[in-house]
Amino acid sequence: MKILLRLLGLLLLLALAGGGWLAYEAHTFLNTPAQSEGQEVFFDVPPGARFAQVAAGLEQKGIITDARRFTLLARYKEWDSRLQAGRFALNSGWLPEKVLDTLVNGRPVLFRITIPEGLTWWQTGKLLEEAGLVRFDDFRQVVMDPAFLRHYGIPFATAEGFLMPDTYLLKKADEPDMAQARSVAGRMVDNFWRKAAPVWPDGKKPAVDQLKTWVILASVVEKETGVEAERPRVAGVYQNRLARNMILQADPTVIYGLGPAFDGNLRRSHLDDPNNLYNTYQRPGLPPGPICSFGMTALKAAIEPEKHNFLYFVAITDGGEHAFSTNLADHNKAVRQYLQNRRKAQQSR
Repeated sequence: MKILLRLLGLLLLLALAGGGWLAYEAHTFLNTPAQSEGQEVFFDVPPGARFAQVAAGLEQKGIITDARRFTLLARYKEWDSRLQAGRFALNSGWLPEKVLDTLVNGRPVLFRITIPEGLTWWQTGKLLEEAGLVRFDDFRQVVMDPAFLRHYGIPFATAEGFLMPDTYLLKKADEPDMAQARSVAGRMVDNFWRKAAPVWPDGKKPAVDQLKTWVILASVVEKETGVEAERPRVAGVYQNRLARNMILQADPTVIYGLGPAFDGNLRRSHLDDPNNLYNTYQRPGLPPGPICSFGMTALKAAIEPEKHNFLYFVAITDGGEHAFSTNLADHNKAVRQYLQNRRKAQQSR
């Protein structure tokens, strides 16, 4: 009996000592940062990542000191299944509980990117790729994916025209994938529908054929003039030409049909090419689809073009202002004046 009591006492002492040691270790872990002089570290949590995998990554990057104890802390707080996906700005000088709280309750880092008006889908894709937000090939596949187009109500073969120009705050991953490209493209298309809603006449989304006409025309207007005040007038010119069964003769549509390989020099051979589906010098009516992403002022102009008798216009200054004419003779005169202005500007440089 004495031996048994002594053994039980020894076990109790060992348990107390072990408990004390565990308590000391836990206290030390919870109250000691990984680095005394902390530094900011960006850390990515992939979607669906296991907590142990994330904890190991945090230890490897020097944000915490012990992945196993960090995992035990998360289990104790019942937060081990509540990780958010995204990129987080952490600090190696933080205590473990603050690191955990940020991953569970904090906001992922968002990256700001501005998509200007007038870009094609491939220019937008390159811009997003350069910012590290998508892979271009993924983005290309998404904007041409029939399921994606059907889901977002896009009645064309690509999402061209629906990738809304704007400034976006987007999550960024170290390794962008197809899901990331779909998320970014979807965000832009959602933004198009949201911004277009107040522009539709009577607040109603137009029928498919009307939608196609307005979107295509808006994209052409966007490329033809950067002067917002001129856009309704430019739209009116194209409406007048369509009403008279005149070909549009819009350079930007031809350029779009040439694709990413266009070198910036529009040649007579390009204008004479009937195989270019977007060649409005050779093919009547509007091109088969939008030629860029446009702003809402261009869409408003397409929906409510200015009523006038103009059939021609030409840029008369490098600033983008145009001269409008009702007949070919006046148009040719304006073209000659434009060429004179350019020569004078070149001579003065």
